[in-house]
Amino acid sequence: MTLENAIRILAGTLVLLSVALAHYVNPAWLLLAVFVGLNLIQSALTGFCPAEIVLKKLGVGGSCCAGGAKRN
Repeated sequence: MTLENAIRILAGTLVLLSVALAHYVNPAWLLLAVFVGLNLIQSALTGFCPAEIVLKKLGVGGSCCAGGAKRN
């Protein structure tokens, strides 16, 4: 799995979790979805993504035998 795909999965999961928690627990959980959305916008504008740092430390998107060769 590429790092970009992992970030998209993480962001989508957090948004869906936020909506579910807002529906079943407390509407204030929608602030999590707002945070995720703002973070996606700022990372697109600045190139800095905290989720990327965390996922890299967890070993997501590193070289592996299935996708080790880079394409030009």
